[in-house]
Amino acid sequence: MNPLRVFITGAAKGIGFETARLLGERNAAVFLGARDPHRGDAAAAKLRAAGHSVQYVPVDVTSEASLQQAAAHIQEHAGRLDVLINNAAILLDSEGDVLGLNASTLHRTLDTNLLGVLRATQAFLSSLRQSPAPRIINVSSGAGQLDGEPQLWAPAYSISKTGLNMLTQQFAGALRGYAVNAVCPGWCRTDMGGQEAPHSAADGADTLVWLATEAPQTLTGQFLRARKPIPW
Repeated sequence: MNPLRVFITGAAKGIGFETARLLGERNAAVFLGARDPHRGDAAAAKLRAAGHSVQYVPVDVTSEASLQQAAAHIQEHAGRLDVLINNAAILLDSEGDVLGLNASTLHRTLDTNLLGVLRATQAFLSSLRQSPAPRIINVSSGAGQLDGEPQLWAPAYSISKTGLNMLTQQFAGALRGYAVNAVCPGWCRTDMGGQEAPHSAADGADTLVWLATEAPQTLTGQFLRARKPIPW
C-alpha cells in the first residue's frame, strides 16, 4: 500500500516537528517544510535516524516563488500529496493590546499566519487533487475564537487566527470532497508557548495526526480541539 504523503510547513521544531515524528511512526512519507535550511536539515536528519521517511523541503510561506518550488519538488518526488498541514506561524506581539498595535506588526503577522496559508494551499492544490482523499489541516489557536469573553492577549496573532478559521471554512466550501479543518492544539510547551504551558508539543500534535490519518473524510469546515469540534 502506498504510504500517506504529507507536507508540513514550519516543521523544524515544536508542534510541526512532533506531527512529523508521529506521522513518521505511522509510516507516512513526510516532507518537512522549514524556512531555515540548517534547522530543517537537522530536523529531517533526526527523524530519518529514528527510521522515519522524512525529507526536508525549503519553504517560506511569505514567498510565492518558494512555495511553487516546494510544490514542484513534492510533485516530482511524490507524484501526489495526500495531506497539507499549514503549521508555520509567527507571534510578534504577546505584550500590549490593540490600542498600541503597530500596523506593520499586524501586516507581518497576517502575511505569515493568514496569507501564508492561502498561498500554500493554492500552491499545492494540483498535487492534492491527485489524492483519493485529500486533506488540509490549518493550525489555528483559541486566541482567535470569537466565542466567549473578549481577551486582549496578542491582538495581531489573535486577529490572524480568527481570519484563518474563516479561510478554513472558505476552502472547505470551495473544495468538495476534501477534508479541510482548523485545529486549536492548546497551550503547549514550545518556543512560542513557553515552558509554563500545561501540554507537550506531542499533545498538541495529536489532533493534527488524527485528522491526517483516521478522521472521517466527511469531517470538514470545523474548528477542533482534542479531536472534537468547538465553537469559534
